[in-house]
Amino acid sequence: MRIAEIAPPWIQVPPEGYGGIELVVDLLAHGFEARGHDVTLFAPEGSRSAAEVVSPLPAAGSDSIGDRWHEAYHAVSAYQHAEDFDLIHDHTFLGPALAQMRDGGPITVHTLHGPWDDESSAYYGLLDERVHLVAISETQRRGNPDIRYAATIANGIDIERYPLNEGKRENFLVYIGRANEDKAPEVAVELAHRAGLPLKLVVKYAEPAEQRYWEEEVLPRLSADDEALGEIGHDEKVALLQRGRAFIFPIRWEEPFGLVMVEALACGMPVVATPCGAAREIVADGLTGFLRPELDDLVTCIERAGTISPLACRTRVEEHFSAETMVDRYLHLFHALLGDRTDG
Repeated sequence: MRIAEIAPPWIQVPPEGYGGIELVVDLLAHGFEARGHDVTLFAPEGSRSAAEVVSPLPAAGSDSIGDRWHEAYHAVSAYQHAEDFDLIHDHTFLGPALAQMRDGGPITVHTLHGPWDDESSAYYGLLDERVHLVAISETQRRGNPDIRYAATIANGIDIERYPLNEGKRENFLVYIGRANEDKAPEVAVELAHRAGLPLKLVVKYAEPAEQRYWEEEVLPRLSADDEALGEIGHDEKVALLQRGRAFIFPIRWEEPFGLVMVEALACGMPVVATPCGAAREIVADGLTGFLRPELDDLVTCIERAGTISPLACRTRVEEHFSAETMVDRYLHLFHALLGDRTDG
């Protein structure tokens, strides 16, 4: 197959720090190319891949996420090459609208990376008859049962980049996320303090709203024992996930996936989280971590984190959330869609 992978325009592929979507796009482009397909990756300047890279623009940066000019220019530039491909796999918000307006041309598959709200539900309701939508979790799919889905395919990681630690762990907790009310980093701080353990926070606060939330809601709650690391590279993140006692994730919203939980489990770190969103699909309660709605119960679960087998955490990722599994499922979908077109 000749496949176009269209990444968002904000962050280079692969990302150096923040960038879950970009991480997934990188793995898909490499995975499809390794299986013998001809892949072109549309991504910002500075992106690297085994696939051919076409860069309509420089990277806009994470603080520019949502800038419509960058997204429009990037998406239109990619779709100008549509006839060069058998299938377009689009990860931008605007791209599916361009696919909808085309008369014929290649099949377009669009992965839904964000949550549902009234606006996104209305938008995708205009597109789902011609664009093949992929949900990244059953939670996300249940959030809008009124549109047509082509498949549900969980995000995956390159497990080899997350070595397992089955040995002794240090007495600190880890939190990774953005600074906003839904991600609740201040609740993670309170949870760690109730558990009597220091917390290492890897928090993105590049955008103005995130900066305000960090300065007003999170920073004043930190103790001298806590450590705020900002955005860090992959190796430093993995070192934290290999060393800490547990990964805490007390989110307040129906998160469509949550790749950081998968990264923690791959390193053998149990996840202690609220039962919100796809956490209920990623974490096997009592086997790879604990899911509880109340802080007092989460504190008790942190105390029980040592009872969780690191190997069980790793095995769950290998069986359900590996890059190989993700690539297999997308290729199965792509072949089915192209077969349907041929048969028709």
